[in-house]
Amino acid sequence: MSHFPWFVLLLCFSVAVPRPVSGAAPAKPNIVIVMVDDQGYGDLSVHGNPVLKTPHMDRLHAESIRFTDFHVAPMCTPTRGQLMTGVDALRNGAMNVSSGRTNLRRDFPTMPEIFAAAGYRTGMFGKWHLGDNYPYRPQDRGFTEVYYHGGGGVGQTPDLWDNSYFDGSYFHNGRIVAAKGFCTDVFFAEAHRFIREQAAAKKPFFAYIALNAPHSPFHAPQNYLDRYPGQTPELAAFFGMITNIDDNVGTTRALLRELGIADNTLFIFTTDNGTATGEKIFNAGMRGKKGSEYEGGHRVPLLAHWPAAGWMKPHVSDTLSHAVDIVPTLLDVTGAPTPAGLTFDGRSIRPLLDPAANTAAWPHERMIVTDSQRVRDPVKWKQTAVMSGPWRLINGSELYDIKADPGQQRNVIADQPARAAKMRAFYDSWWAELEPTFAQTTEIYLGHPDHPVVSLTGHDWIQEALPPWNQQHIRDADSFAPARAAASRKPDPTTTMSSAAAEKPRHAGHWAVKVVTPGRYEISVRRWPVEANHPISDALPPGEKVPGSDIAFRARPGVAIPVTTATLRIGGRDLATSPVRATATAVTFAATLAAGSHRLAPVFRTADGHEVGAYYAVVTKLP
Repeated sequence: MSHFPWFVLLLCFSVAVPRPVSGAAPAKPNIVIVMVDDQGYGDLSVHGNPVLKTPHMDRLHAESIRFTDFHVAPMCTPTRGQLMTGVDALRNGAMNVSSGRTNLRRDFPTMPEIFAAAGYRTGMFGKWHLGDNYPYRPQDRGFTEVYYHGGGGVGQTPDLWDNSYFDGSYFHNGRIVAAKGFCTDVFFAEAHRFIREQAAAKKPFFAYIALNAPHSPFHAPQNYLDRYPGQTPELAAFFGMITNIDDNVGTTRALLRELGIADNTLFIFTTDNGTATGEKIFNAGMRGKKGSEYEGGHRVPLLAHWPAAGWMKPHVSDTLSHAVDIVPTLLDVTGAPTPAGLTFDGRSIRPLLDPAANTAAWPHERMIVTDSQRVRDPVKWKQTAVMSGPWRLINGSELYDIKADPGQQRNVIADQPARAAKMRAFYDSWWAELEPTFAQTTEIYLGHPDHPVVSLTGHDWIQEALPPWNQQHIRDADSFAPARAAASRKPDPTTTMSSAAAEKPRHAGHWAVKVVTPGRYEISVRRWPVEANHPISDALPPGEKVPGSDIAFRARPGVAIPVTTATLRIGGRDLATSPVRATATAVTFAATLAAGSHRLAPVFRTADGHEVGAYYAVVTKLP
């Protein structure tokens, strides 16, 4: 794999000339990609779901090239990073959903960067989840129009405080704007505005509509909840969120027809991992769900519709393919130039998309790895599937023939030792190539002229235990009160209080930062974010409830933490300590920082010596 800086993108290209396709398609179609969160292969009525109603997706399915053996990562960030780069998650750095491992490395150009260089207008709407600070935000990675929530979902720690799925505030081109309505409707409406503007300007465009729904917490407008009587509240909300997406897919396709651009628009629908909840009703015969190395964790729908290319008649590809294939495929299809020196982990699947193409030469013995690395540092064979044709090698010790055994019930590794050995050897080689890159931490930049004020959140703490990744954890005083933390996940005894602990716990996490400009910095540390403007030690009352099966993050009371001091810790050294006044919303330190990498870990302490990491910090370069 060749690495090179993003700015080379505009300087040197190796042009991929598109070959003719049926219908004499123009070289520059508009591109719309809809990526849904936590909707699995079985969460479509056309795939056999007996409860869910998705008429618009069903129609798209009937009018599209569709893949029945398309795979992603078993969780969201790795899939989205692979989609954007065509590069494996363990290579591009976006390998986890939190813990400082969501930032997409800068030395891999993204799809919008490549398309922007080829003359496309680029816009993203909804969920990014590949970095919340410079230089990893969507506007830093090639999108000229952005409208999105923070973190991996509405109400997660990097998101604006007390956001819910209704009437939220979002980041729009560097500004915070308030919106009315259900979040999915808002994101589609903003995408529609962008599409109308580009159609009026007669400019080719790439619109990436990436949704947080139907990810938990499960909230939906009441009229969608009412469509699923007799289901559990959780399933009614999950299915209601999907049906709302379905309606928005229908209105988007109607808009393209209204604007007269549907024929030359490549419309792609897919999802970021297997179902999170729908398996309770229907999982298309697959084993596993979101997070699983088994088929149900990572096999998802892929639908592609492009009338100008003849891709509007039912055509099924049952050939193994993966999210890393999308970028090279779109470059092949559009004729957009490929950056010189770049080697994709994926390959163009255009021959599989074209009903008239001869696929005899396609490498059917191709091997692909997918895994779920929800840890600070990658672990070999952790929740891993090696895929080749119908074969699945699971965790290096189980082998399944998907064609003969789609539910992965019969481990045939004893009958296929040579095949298993070949797949293990491939994985060993793949791992050995990637392992040296694991130490390349994607650091948040401080002191960059384009982003002099940086807001840090506990979501990006690098530590062994999962950090406080949503606002419920902040309200619950997660990592400080283990009894409350246990309600949401298993506490780590190294980072939470324990009655059996012999020593007072120390904060074990840190923010990995890179000082671009050396000098004096102001570091303001907080329990609550700036927009909450609440004293550090105080509790918070619960906020308003919203429709759905789950309690909204904001609807939980905020627990008081009786802190007495704040300490600035950098690189494991305590540099300064200051008392916390009863009314203080922040404690501010000044520090001289040298250029380069630093581990920033400010903490609060109670009178008895217990520590909790500062959940929020604002770092400003001083003149």
